[in-house]
Amino acid sequence: MTTRGWRPMAVAGVAIVAAVCASGPERLLSVRTASDLGPLPADRYSYTAQDYRSSERASALLTRQCMADHGHPGFPLDPRYPAATVTGTAVTTDYGVLDLDTAGRWGYGWDPAKSLSPRPKGRRMTYAELADLPACNAEADRRLLRGVDLKRDWVYGSSRAVVVDRAVERDPRLRAAWAVWSRCVADQGFARYPDPVAAYTDSAWARGSDGNTRHTRRERATAVADVACKRRYDTVELWHSVQARQQALDIARHRDRYAAALKALRTYRANIAAVLRNLG
Repeated sequence: MTTRGWRPMAVAGVAIVAAVCASGPERLLSVRTASDLGPLPADRYSYTAQDYRSSERASALLTRQCMADHGHPGFPLDPRYPAATVTGTAVTTDYGVLDLDTAGRWGYGWDPAKSLSPRPKGRRMTYAELADLPACNAEADRRLLRGVDLKRDWVYGSSRAVVVDRAVERDPRLRAAWAVWSRCVADQGFARYPDPVAAYTDSAWARGSDGNTRHTRRERATAVADVACKRRYDTVELWHSVQARQQALDIARHRDRYAAALKALRTYRANIAAVLRNLG
């Protein structure tokens, strides 16, 4: 989703960068993605992108096996639905937009040529296959989650994340940093947002069903000012440090429960690995 370079038409964005950064120190290193900030304490208890890819593959293999048992041999691993469907994409971010080049090109969206939801590559399933698919999907889920306490351990990390995020939002240092960032953006002639996520999720950007925005001149200029102000005042770095502190405190207070949640995640990963080893 990150794209380097500037569109010639993004003149307004370039002007804003110059205005915001002229009086500030030159930054030799800049945060372009959340991963540039380094890991957080709660990351080891969290479901990862690699977990998702592995679970999708394992689930597809189990579903294909189940569908064959239901009289549907040759069911594709990556099937399309019998009729065209509309897919919505939920767009979320911890810190809003971070990359200056992306902000100048795409505002709070991304290159429409780079879909965030790849289309299935397999053949269309039949309506008869579609009728049996839910049962086979459920069976695959049961197999992958075998030995995991869904009501207690599996949801613990995500439930604590909500609590920790609220504590982060109340942190006086972060609220002060957001206030400085907000004034900086407003001083460039844009809305006075309470925080960067509010700017990212502004309904004025008119996201479509795919989650992408319209990339208007106003949107792109706002996003450039947003990123430039974050860089000038190290907003994201402070935000990340507050998150790290609050997460570490929460883990220390609930060490046994976090340990149980980690054990559940490892059980899930072991189940996935077994399926991939036997069927993959």
